Amino acid sequence: MQYKAYGKTGKKISVIGFGGMRFHKEDYEKSYEKAALVVRRASALGINYFDTAPFYCDDKSEEIMGEAFRDMPNPFYVSTKSSISSEKTADEVRARIEKSLKRMGLEKIDFFNMWCILNLEQYKNVMAKGGPYEGALKAKEEGLIDHLVFSTHCSGDEIATIIRDGYFEGVTLGYNATNFAFRQEGIKAAYEEGVGVVTMNPLGGGIIPQHSNFYQFIKEDESDSIAQAALKFNIGHKEITCALAGMGSIKEVEENVKAGESFKLIGDERLEEMKSKLHAGLDSLCTGCGYCTGCPKDIAIPKMMDAYNMKIISNEDKRILGRLKYHWGIEQAMASECIACGLCEKKCTQHIPIIERLQYIANVE
Repeated sequence: MQYKAYGKTGKKISVIGFGGMRFHKEDYEKSYEKAALVVRRASALGINYFDTAPFYCDDKSEEIMGEAFRDMPNPFYVSTKSSISSEKTADEVRARIEKSLKRMGLEKIDFFNMWCILNLEQYKNVMAKGGPYEGALKAKEEGLIDHLVFSTHCSGDEIATIIRDGYFEGVTLGYNATNFAFRQEGIKAAYEEGVGVVTMNPLGGGIIPQHSNFYQFIKEDESDSIAQAALKFNIGHKEITCALAGMGSIKEVEENVKAGESFKLIGDERLEEMKSKLHAGLDSLCTGCGYCTGCPKDIAIPKMMDAYNMKIISNEDKRILGRLKYHWGIEQAMASECIACGLCEKKCTQHIPIIERLQYIANVE
């Protein structure tokens, strides 16, 4: 495993990080030990950056990590989070930090994220007097946190604005072979300011492995799987410190670790060549995070949006219907049940026009 300096923090972290939101339910439903073995295997193979959060895996991810941390093979760093949607005040953030520490059996959180900042207005609310950042900063001053960072789904220019304000030592952002052209301003600003960059969704929420033929252009080594190629693409950027891969099995750990053993730095010429393979619509692919669930009409929105991805990639409407019928086994008519309440769009971290897409799906012939 190779390691990079995380900004100016003085810490070196593995170029492949462990994403703690993909544990298999059957591995943690009755006991955490089987899931914890996956974490420990990652540690044994050289991964030292473990990312988790409240609410991941039925709100069990931090506890699974805590189980694993009791007997880790190697030293490690942990990243966890607090969202303004659940902790709106400094006091609520403090309570969240204390709960996370207790769950993981730790005295200190290495990297604490102001989680899921969606736009600059929300950023202002995070930074407001008496707000989340104030609570996290106080905890840092008391030694409960080492480094304050943020997680975001903002556009590249908005990310650059937040970074240049100078309040954070690192950023976790979505970056992959699908959307990289639309995020580069953010990672370049981070590099210039000495801010660490951790990327999430390096596989595009599974889109890249599912459409490996389309994404062959990212491969440098033909012996790599498309997932390994996608990870190498991220960590091949000089601006990117670490790529998070969600891992639920030892097999996944072992495959992903190989990407961190050897990779090439990507030059500007290569990036420009790759950009020519993309079109603007790819930036709006649904990554399947599932935050939009809870439709009052019980519409399977993540599955509908996954089907719409087929149109974006292929520009063929009939691919939408094929995906719904043969992959998901659901009827096109479900899309017409939408009442345009907007609940799903408020939850969507990617700002996808879900209502508009449901209407489109409903009218495909």
